[in-house]
Amino acid sequence: MINKSKQFIDEVQVEMKKVSWPSWEELKGSTYVVLSLSLVLAVFLFFVDFLLGKVLSFIL
Repeated sequence: MINKSKQFIDEVQVEMKKVSWPSWEELKGSTYVVLSLSLVLAVFLFFVDFLLGKVLSFIL
């Protein structure tokens, strides 16, 4: 059990060295894109929900 755990940790370290980590600028850019699109989607869903609520309240 201990040998398997040590082997697993060693393999994880080898694989982590192969990872291509983004630079700080790439990370900031991606974060801005995700936050912007999340905000746009939230506003869009707010208006759709508001309009469907008004339509349903008019019908009922």
